[in-house]
Amino acid sequence: MVYLPPPHLASETRPSYGETYARILATHRRSPTTSASSVIILVAPDVDALCAAQMLAELFKQDDVMYRIIPVSGHAELEHMKDELATYSDLHTLILLNMGSILELPSPDWFGDFDPRLTVHVIDSSRPQNLPNLFGGGENGERIIVWDDGGAEHLQEERKAWEALTYEPEPDSDEDESDFGSEEDEESPEEDEDEEAYEGGSPSGRKRRSLGEGDSSRKRRRLERRSARMSRELRAEYSARIGKHYMSGTWHGQSASGTIYILATVLERVDNDLLWLAILGLTYDYSTSRISRDDYDKYHSIYYDEVARLNPPPPASAAADYDFKPQNPDDTSVYASDELRFTMFRHWNLYDAMYHSYYVASKLGIWKERGKKRLTGLLAKMGFSIPETQQPYSHMAKDLKLSLRHKLDQIAPEYGLVELSYPSFTRCYGYRSLPLSAADAVEAVSALLDVAGGVRMEIEVEGARNGGEWFGGGHVWNGGRQGRRRDEERENIPPGGAASVVKTSNALATIDGKEDGDGAELQWWVKNFWTAFDALNDIVRLREALPLSMALHRAIMRQGSSIIDKHDIRTLRGHRVVVLSQGPDLALFAHPGVLSRLALWLVEALRDRLQGTQVAFSRSKRKSLPLVLACMNEKEGTYIVVGVMGALDFGDVRKNEFGLAFLDARERCNARTRHGSFDTSVLEIQKDDLKVFLETLCERH
Repeated sequence: MVYLPPPHLASETRPSYGETYARILATHRRSPTTSASSVIILVAPDVDALCAAQMLAELFKQDDVMYRIIPVSGHAELEHMKDELATYSDLHTLILLNMGSILELPSPDWFGDFDPRLTVHVIDSSRPQNLPNLFGGGENGERIIVWDDGGAEHLQEERKAWEALTYEPEPDSDEDESDFGSEEDEESPEEDEDEEAYEGGSPSGRKRRSLGEGDSSRKRRRLERRSARMSRELRAEYSARIGKHYMSGTWHGQSASGTIYILATVLERVDNDLLWLAILGLTYDYSTSRISRDDYDKYHSIYYDEVARLNPPPPASAAADYDFKPQNPDDTSVYASDELRFTMFRHWNLYDAMYHSYYVASKLGIWKERGKKRLTGLLAKMGFSIPETQQPYSHMAKDLKLSLRHKLDQIAPEYGLVELSYPSFTRCYGYRSLPLSAADAVEAVSALLDVAGGVRMEIEVEGARNGGEWFGGGHVWNGGRQGRRRDEERENIPPGGAASVVKTSNALATIDGKEDGDGAELQWWVKNFWTAFDALNDIVRLREALPLSMALHRAIMRQGSSIIDKHDIRTLRGHRVVVLSQGPDLALFAHPGVLSRLALWLVEALRDRLQGTQVAFSRSKRKSLPLVLACMNEKEGTYIVVGVMGALDFGDVRKNEFGLAFLDARERCNARTRHGSFDTSVLEIQKDDLKVFLETLCERH
């Protein structure tokens, strides 16, 4: 068995996270050639994986383990990285964060031909998981260790089907069976001789066989071997069960950062820093609709108890109105709080925070003039004037801020806003900064990952709205330029090393095909990764990234409103299809992460206004809001395509079946495509092939 159950399901014969981590330490300390390349962590570019990498790096530093963190953008990059890792003679532990669960890692195409000493640990929240990774045996199977969240315990039927199809022989035809019988008859003299030798060659034994006992025993053995073979019907049933496992769509389980936090709990090393990173990973999964509200509440209750265990209770006044303040200069406490669904309202102004909220936009139809009037009417009914709501939230009158939640509870339901808050957390940063909520921190880190570099972003200066760069009201974001030097190698130097990462040579690539005298320029997404990685533990950088996130939300609202106003949404056989081929923000939405955000905004906006459909390729009978969003990448001459299966109910999540649908459509129309990320519902396709690809995708089977 090569999957690790969570600690509460572990036993003496089934080790869990703690025992496996101890084995990593033992292997590292026994290795004669220990170096920073002995333990390598490959990290996907998302907030959850980033937090998990930061947590794992902290645990390794405490144990004086040298390691390397390498960002990997997608499956193509992972395949290239695999070839490079094959050259590392001292590599004994490879950890994959939010990647690899769907790949057949024991096969020779991936890590099957690597040194037998190498152990690959898969900590991935995406589902479904590859069955050979979970249940495979042998030398290659045992080297792949999946850190499971308990979901594999419910895959026993799939395990039985996979083992039967893998280890049972193929069913024979009638001719094969007759040949098999004749072969047994040919071998029977040898068997008779063996039986004579066993019986001592006594005449009585030969006499019994002469009476036909030998023939009957051969027939009985033949029937037993035939009955042990699977019938074609049973094999077809097993194949259908495994097909259902892989074809039901993609979804997400426990976050990778949550898995590392459980490991830290087992090791008795939890603190507020690790707890906060685990909370950010959970908040990211919820804010991007990776998990449902029910799953979020389940994990939130666990972290709620951890917050109460590790932190002093907040003052009574702060707990009542969620106005948390640090109690001393070094206070880094984490408090439970209710988070309003207003986008970064503590750092924006109240009107813009509500205007750019996905939830408020969907309920009020904010892209229409009537929707804006409804928002203004809601604020007026609450007793908030327009000038007050358009000044920074921190400058609003304190009595208005204290009465905000109470008035929302009274009046917002009249406008259909019944779920304006959800349970979350807030962290203090002493006297260095005002407290920061988990939702705001996730927004800042996500913005750094997506648009800290690689695209021109203009942000507004507080107090100077819509002035533009020329008139002093805004300036171009340049935070991404403050990243690491290209030739700087960073690795942890035990004990107490300040740095924790080192770059790898495959992270170097040219931009626009140009090189300077010092070597190649880092790709924009690699720069963004390290910028976001550093910001996780730096409140100053996090707060500097908040205006960037605001600018990103403005662009999403601007583009989404334009799509709806211009009726750019086409309906093709149950699918909603949007193609962006022009506009001022085209370069921005050519980034897969930003395009996925726009797709989620459109699904939220259309949830209460469009009837759900059952798409052609779906295996589920439940209706949803399938949306296909494509944006032209003028620089590459391609389109980035994103598929989203929106649920009809707010807070619910549907399994995303677009990954398999994309593959099927590509094979049927021979389109030139590639998957540039680990998200199978994101695809890059040649510009000339988009039309036939969309038509093929939307065809009914």
